[in-house]
Order: sequence, then C-alpha cells, then structure tokens
Amino acid sequence: MTDLGDFGEFTEDDDAGGDVASGEAASGRTGSSGSDGGGADVQDDDFERVDVSPAGEDDGVGTVAVSAGLQIAEREEDTQLRAYVTTGNRPRVRIGKYLLVPYPDGEKLFCRITGLEYEQAFVSDDANEIHSRRAMRRDGIDEADYKFMATLEPMSIIFEDGAASEMPREDGDADGSDGELKRRMVDRVPKPETVVREASDTEEIKTGLKMPDDGVFLGHLSVGGEKVRTAAEPPTIDYRLKDDYSDGDPLLFRHTLVAGGTGSGKTHGAKNVLRQFLAEDRTYPMADGRESRPAVVMFDPQDEYAQMHDDNPDVDDAFRRRLEREGVAHGGVEDCKAFVPKVGEATYAADHHRAEQVEFTIPFSMVRSRPWLVASAGLNDNQYPALKYLLKRFFDDHGHSGTYSQFRSFLDDPALKEELDEAGRVHEATFDAIKRRTYGFGDVFDQSARSITDVVHEFVRPGGMSVVPTYHVTDSRQTTTVVLALASLLVDQKLSNDPVHDRIKETPLVLGMDEAHNFLTDAEDVQARKVISKFTDAAKQGRKERLGLFLITQDPQDVADPVFKQVNSTVVLNLGDEDAISAVNIPANLEDKVPYMEKGQMVVYSPDNSEPVEIVGLSKCLTKHGR
Repeated sequence: MTDLGDFGEFTEDDDAGGDVASGEAASGRTGSSGSDGGGADVQDDDFERVDVSPAGEDDGVGTVAVSAGLQIAEREEDTQLRAYVTTGNRPRVRIGKYLLVPYPDGEKLFCRITGLEYEQAFVSDDANEIHSRRAMRRDGIDEADYKFMATLEPMSIIFEDGAASEMPREDGDADGSDGELKRRMVDRVPKPETVVREASDTEEIKTGLKMPDDGVFLGHLSVGGEKVRTAAEPPTIDYRLKDDYSDGDPLLFRHTLVAGGTGSGKTHGAKNVLRQFLAEDRTYPMADGRESRPAVVMFDPQDEYAQMHDDNPDVDDAFRRRLEREGVAHGGVEDCKAFVPKVGEATYAADHHRAEQVEFTIPFSMVRSRPWLVASAGLNDNQYPALKYLLKRFFDDHGHSGTYSQFRSFLDDPALKEELDEAGRVHEATFDAIKRRTYGFGDVFDQSARSITDVVHEFVRPGGMSVVPTYHVTDSRQTTTVVLALASLLVDQKLSNDPVHDRIKETPLVLGMDEAHNFLTDAEDVQARKVISKFTDAAKQGRKERLGLFLITQDPQDVADPVFKQVNSTVVLNLGDEDAISAVNIPANLEDKVPYMEKGQMVVYSPDNSEPVEIVGLSKCLTKHGR
C-alpha cells in the first residue's frame, strides 16, 4: 500500500472474489461464444480494435473556434477570433506568429497570434492533492485533457486582384490563380472550424503586412527574435523601405530615426543602412530631369563612421554570396572621406581607418547669416536682436572677410559701447552680456586650414560619403558650434531659392547625425529655438528638396518634438529607459518587447511603409566596424 491509497500498484490476485477479476467470467457474461447454453462453452471474445485517429494528415495548426464567440467588428475591442491548436502543433506556436484563415471563395484573412492559453476540456478540479501527486509521478503531460487556444488579431484580407471569383467553391479555391496579390481592411468573418495555417509564403506575408518588395534593405522579418522562414530560397523575408516615387516620395527623404541603448547594435545597424543609401544603382530624379546618386554627410562624435571606407575582414565568400542573392549592397565605400574640423590645438589620430582626411575650419563669415552660432552661451530674446545689430555693423565695417578676432576687438571698443547706449540702440548692460557670452570661440573660427565654404564641392559628392568626426574636440560647446555650422550650411542651401553652392542644391542629400539629442534638443535659449526651427523646416521640405535626415540617438525623449514629428520611419533597438521607450511612440505590443531585445533585434514603425514589425539585422557589418 502506498501513501496514495488506491492509486498504488496492484495485481489481479489482490482483488480476490471480485466478479470481474477473471477474464473468462467477464467475457462469458458479456459476449456470445457460439453456444446457446448458459456459459457451458465460454470463450474469450476477440473484439476488433477501432482506430479513433482521423484519417489523412493534419494540414495547419488548428481550427477557428466559436466556443467563446466569433466576431469581426469595427472596434478592435469587440473583435473575437480564436483558434483551437491541436496537440502536435502546440510546442511551436508562439505569440506574434502570422497565420492565414481562408474563406470559401479564395480570399484569406491574415492575422497574428496575440494570446495563448490553456482551458479545461472537461469539468474537473485539477487543483487537488491526488491530481497533483499523480501528475508528479508521470513522465509527461497529458495535454489532451486541455484545450490550447490562440487569440488572433485580424490584420488584413489578402486576395488575388482580377483572379478571384465572386462565387465560392467547395474546395476553397478561387477560379483563376495568377492575379496580383492585394490587401484590404478586414470586413468579413471566417467560417467556424476553418483550418488555420501558418503563413509561409513570402508574397502572402509581405502583402498581409503591406511590406514593399523593393527598397532600402534594413533586415529580415522576425518574431520573438527568430527569423520568419518560408519554403522559398532564400527562406528569410527581407524588410525594405520604399525608395521610389511610384507610391509617393521615397522614405529616405521623409526621415529616419534610429534609437537604441549602449550595446544594442545601434551603430552596426546604422552603418548597414547607410551603406544601402550608397549603392551604385541607387539614383533619384532631380528637378532638371537628371538622375543623381545621393551624397551622405555624417556627423560622428565617436569617430566610428569613417571606417565605412574599408571592407569588413569578417565577411567571407559565403556571406557575400548571400548578400548578392538578396540584392544587399556591401563592402567598403571607396569614396568615403573624413572632413576633420581644425579646432585649437586638438589633433586627430586615425589609425583605425584608411579614409582620406581633409582638414577644414569654420569661417566667421558664416555667422553673418547665422548669429545664433555665437549665441550658444544662452542669449535671451532681448539680447539676441542686439547681437544681430552688432554683427551687421561689424560686417558692414569689415566686409565678408571679417574674422572672429576682429569681432572681439570691435566689442572691446569703449567708444562703441557708449555711442550705442546714448543712441538707445543697445543698452550698456546688454552690450556687456553679449560681450561675455560670445567669448570663447577663438579656437573654432578662422583656424589654419581651408574654409569649409571653399571645399563644398568636395564635401558634397554624389555617391560619396563625408564623415565629420568630432571625438578629438573635447569641449562640448565647440563641438556643437562645428556641427550646427555645417548642418545649417547644408540645410540653408537646400532650402534656398537662390543658393550660393549649387552642388548642395542639385544633389540628393542624406544628413546623418549621431547623438542627435545633443544638437536637436528642446531648450529655452535663442540658439536652441533657432536650430529647431531650421531643422523642422528642413524636415517638412525634405521630400521636395531631396533632403533626408538620418538621426541616431540613445535618448529619443530629448529630441525636440517638432523635429520628431516629421520622422516617418522609426527603428528601435534595445532601450532600457522607460522615458526613452515611451518617447519612440511605437504600438504597445511591441513597446513591451523593447527592453528584452537582444543585440541586432529591432522594431520598425513606419506607417507609410508597412504594419509595425519586428526584424533582425545582419549578423555582420557590411563595412569595417570596431577597433
């Protein structure tokens, strides 16, 4: 006897005297043996065993269930769509998987799993001692006692345009088969007990998710960090951003934000995307009818992007062949140059890349139309008009070649201060404030190098990449001045109707900015407001002027809202900060996954390109990466 009483092991002899202990007695009472006597000729009945398994093979993961309701509604919260998952399919079913539910006329409901749960199949109590102790002594789990239910979110209906018949057929197929696959909003309910299948066809999945076939490659579609695989070759599904004018403007010129924490693979992924912009066959039509390759200008505070000049030695032949089959641009960018700002005595060491180095300086003449460049110490609204007046008077006296050193001497003139105060033009206290707050730029302007305005033709090159490293500049105020001076030059020329530098105006341009939160942040001072206003205008007119912003940050919550609102494509890698995750404004179901994503996993939220999806970036960088 065990401690489970009647659930212990026993033999027939232990049950002596029982009416059904003997097989002969049992069969004698319940069967006929060919003798019409009262059991004189008793024989064992050999009952035929019946196979209760259904004939054929299962096709799908389960069937549409109606036990908890079956409803498609305009309001998402009123929709009820669940599927019973058969026992053999349960181990491989995951939240986020894409499924297809066919209609009798050939259309298909494309949906994804949003919830999984076990339900009791029979009225029983499995929360008791005997049941639990019995389960603890078994080797496996008898799932047949339970229903495994998947909650589905309808995403779209896919159909063959021009091929699907309006008349349903019993075999579930439509008349015709070669029409173009299209999608529409969900407007009909599937039939009960319809077989639910896993989506495994590339075209069906791309149609269901509204993903384009061509464009800028970002990565491969995934669910829970695992790539979605099909029976096609290659088995993975590439995710791309629209890049032509057939369905609106290329998303390149509608701006991209890459957000990710330290160690998330942010720079690795950004390099791979930038490499696609510089593919040899990527061109855009210009206003004069020309086709032009884009230029990329990348502001690089960590000195990592000039490495894009070099090949990645870790890319082997097999990986290279895979990239070529999928049409992914790879390899170092031959026309990649590092434009190094000359700032004071700072020196730039570059033994980690082979890109050509071009040293330059910011001429003080650029301040003439951008007074806020020397207002970075925080002039207020009353002081800024006075600064503009003083700069105008200075350049009127000294001409376009006036230097920062001459401007400091100009402000040191006590007679000028007294004259302006007596005339009521600039109060002496305001004059002193301007003098204090425009001090400290001597290492930025007019250094012993070529002026950036003299090398614009080299700086912006169709099909070329210009990287502006600022890691060697240790003063954040100086770094900000350099980056904003160059960025504003590019933006002003792009938006101008009478540009000084036609090369900028006539070349499609990607303006990349790493650690964008340091330069495009909301603040109360004049400089920040002027910068945000300028970049907001640039973002709004980017599609028309062939100007795309490519912003990279680990603190998206610090990027100014007016700029953020103009970003159409958001790529989110692992982020641990709640404020940062909330700021990227992605759907809640994907937002919850962000803190747990592994290196290289991404969420892409681009409403004009596709449904929000998970993707996995390439395991290897397409150019050199790391030191």
